[in-house]
Amino acid sequence: MMDEKIALMRQYINQLTEASDAYYNGKPEIMSDHEWDELFDKLKALEEETGEVLPGSPTNNVQADEVVGEKEPHEFPALSLAKTKKVEDVVKWAMGKPVYLSMKLDGLTLVVTYDKGKLSKVVTRGDGHIGTNITHLAPGIQGIPAKIKEKGHLVLRGEAVISYDDFENFRMESGEDYANPRNLASGSLTLKDIEELKKRKLNWVVFTLVHSDTPIDSWGERMAFLQKQGFKTVESKRIEEPTYDNVKAAVDEFTTLTTTGFPYPVDGLVIVYDDTFFAATGSVTGHHATRAGLAFKWQDEAKQSILDHIEWSCAASTITPVAVFEPVEIEGTTVKRASLCNISECERLGIGGKGTVLSVIKANKIIPKVIHVDQVEGEFTYPQECPVCHAATYVNESENSGTKTLRCGNPDCSAKKLKKFTRFVSKPGMDIDGISEMTLSRFINEGWIKNNGDIMRLGAHEEEIAKLEGFGEKSAANIKASLAKARNVLDTKLIFALSIPLVGQDVAKKLLSAHDFNALVQVARETEDEEVFASIDGIGPEKSSAFVKWFHEEANTRDFDDLMQEITVKNSELSPSGNKCQGLTFVITGDVHHYKNRNELKAYIESQGGKATGSVSKSTSFLINNDLESSSAKNTKAKTLGVPIISEDEFVERFGE
Repeated sequence: MMDEKIALMRQYINQLTEASDAYYNGKPEIMSDHEWDELFDKLKALEEETGEVLPGSPTNNVQADEVVGEKEPHEFPALSLAKTKKVEDVVKWAMGKPVYLSMKLDGLTLVVTYDKGKLSKVVTRGDGHIGTNITHLAPGIQGIPAKIKEKGHLVLRGEAVISYDDFENFRMESGEDYANPRNLASGSLTLKDIEELKKRKLNWVVFTLVHSDTPIDSWGERMAFLQKQGFKTVESKRIEEPTYDNVKAAVDEFTTLTTTGFPYPVDGLVIVYDDTFFAATGSVTGHHATRAGLAFKWQDEAKQSILDHIEWSCAASTITPVAVFEPVEIEGTTVKRASLCNISECERLGIGGKGTVLSVIKANKIIPKVIHVDQVEGEFTYPQECPVCHAATYVNESENSGTKTLRCGNPDCSAKKLKKFTRFVSKPGMDIDGISEMTLSRFINEGWIKNNGDIMRLGAHEEEIAKLEGFGEKSAANIKASLAKARNVLDTKLIFALSIPLVGQDVAKKLLSAHDFNALVQVARETEDEEVFASIDGIGPEKSSAFVKWFHEEANTRDFDDLMQEITVKNSELSPSGNKCQGLTFVITGDVHHYKNRNELKAYIESQGGKATGSVSKSTSFLINNDLESSSAKNTKAKTLGVPIISEDEFVERFGE
């Protein structure tokens, strides 16, 4: 009997290790979080029953990432936390002392070190004792500044995460089919090209200050200190008296926050003592520090349902399977649909046809997910033609992850224009309220949108929209009203909305500073000189060529002429609102702190009659750089040319409002 239990433990360890390897290293998902937790709990129960913990058991190990690069030992070991799903355990662990609850973001842990105010290294967590040095990738990760005000030795831990929106955008633009944002985050750290990494939109969010030369004995004060240094920190809440009712109320508050549009994936909460000195007095058991913190994971409520059919939805180049099943109540809401992600996931689950019995949860209280196939009926099949354009489909297997996805073979399929349609309706574009990317995808699959003009004609489908699941008469009427409002559009917004390569809001304004809208379009359509707009300040030959070429493509001009039948274009007033920077040319480099970002500072300069260019020259009036003593190329060139270098504070004092 004992031998059978030991054999079962080995089986569980192998399964959990293989699944963790996929989870931590950007590979296709082998099992869901729910399944992993269930198996982990079974293993732990067997270990407690037998009194045996086998080598390699995840109950006593930290799973290592396998990021390729130079290995480096951590100055302070990054130990894992004990886990619980019970509020009672949190109360017991807190021992009546003030604690903080914070979001446990689902990304990749990075340890970041600063010395003398400068970034010195970025290392992955690895196995908690040795990680991989990825300092060279820091410029591609948002939230890791090169310089901070604090001049001492500083060690921080944080989570590199990708928001749900950025994840979906990347999937659609790249054609790659990662299982989830966490999977994409870990896979991104194998890249060598910084510009490619930037496209993934990784954000580093600090969850703890490990060390500072200036002792700070309060976790809350540590977070406040880091925020003053310019770091983004995790959402947190202090509980002065951690009674059951107080902890439960805080957990419920975070649950609501997580389920109402929180941008990043979350896989639980972390509880830490506010008294960091007391927290450091705990013992270390295996790979766990007993007082360093406690991880709280939500208990997923699983319900059985019966599959009615699989719906195939085309967005960008991927055709995604969605399970449609008999409605079930989960976490207080009715659930009847769940994405199956891709063909690989359907095969992993062993999904069948109509009548198949499924177990469904709302992962982390948010996303409906099929976790088990309990009984198979019929066979799994995928469509041989695209549901939007009816062209032949094919199965694509990713070279990077091995994931199999269904694709449409028609390069002109309207579903592949989803990102352009999303830009068209966006606030900087036509500013059409009530039409999100998801809504556009739904309307494309209904066959209502093939070009931008079709979007403006969606009002004709008001009755049909009202009958769609999740809409209704009010939503349909609101969409129609938004479309009517958007018919009078500013010229700068329309040019941005057209998705012309290299032509963003700034380029649109510069083009329209030299020509009114009608003249600009006429010149672009009639000229044979692709560089006709190159002499406009800030345009140059590349942007001019992109603009002209766009108006020389028949498909673009056909769609443009069709759109113009639906809208009225208003000329914008591009004259400055003030003159505090009149006649001056500025170059901005480095981080800013008074303005939200460099673009906001640039916009202010232009609103005051000045120019903001990208490189230092004899015509530059001032270089704005908060690091006056920097040895950067721009600082060096400014000193050589005698261009004054001023800080952002000095700029505000001399030229601000």
